[in-house]
Amino acid sequence: MDFEKLLSNNRAWAQLRVDEDPDFFNRLAGLQSPEFLWIGCSDSRVPANQITDTQPGEIFVHRNIANLVVHTDVNLAAVLDYAVNILKVKHVIVCGHYGCGGVRAAMTRTDYKAILNKWLRNIKDVYRIYQEELDAIEGEEARADRLVELNVREQVMNLAKMSTIQRVWKNENRVHLHGWAYGLKNGYINPILHLPPNTPIDPLYEYEDL
Repeated sequence: MDFEKLLSNNRAWAQLRVDEDPDFFNRLAGLQSPEFLWIGCSDSRVPANQITDTQPGEIFVHRNIANLVVHTDVNLAAVLDYAVNILKVKHVIVCGHYGCGGVRAAMTRTDYKAILNKWLRNIKDVYRIYQEELDAIEGEEARADRLVELNVREQVMNLAKMSTIQRVWKNENRVHLHGWAYGLKNGYINPILHLPPNTPIDPLYEYEDL
């Protein structure tokens, strides 16, 4: 598809929205107040609004390869801080998907060069933690699907380890953490994990005097 087609589609889409609802863009231009932060994969087949049938303005979105929550990622930390403390979201969702290329790449010993190797290392660490379980699964696809689920679980736990989340849990009893996996083959979301506010975690990661 040529880029000009994207611009043409945009004009048609914008006109259709106005035809259906003349005040559509005026409302969007106002203050956004989403209830959800979506941390998803950059995969073009997993668009947050479409698969949840939500409208623009309802979900605040951050995406990266394999939906990782890395504590040294300033980009993600800034998005999380803004969503939690400024937009006052009530839910943070980490959504992975079955058939994830990043997860499959991390399962190999292929050298993807410096940057990708560093990023995929985070998924390799998840594999190492659950290696006994994963190695016992027959079939590469089934093993990869399970790693997708375990990766989602670990990323949600990484959120719970962040002071941004612990602070809002303690002071406002707000923000539920969710881990989901989306099925490319059937379009369904599989809930993996739910952590309500103030869920106990390993005390080593709990901050004092928040």
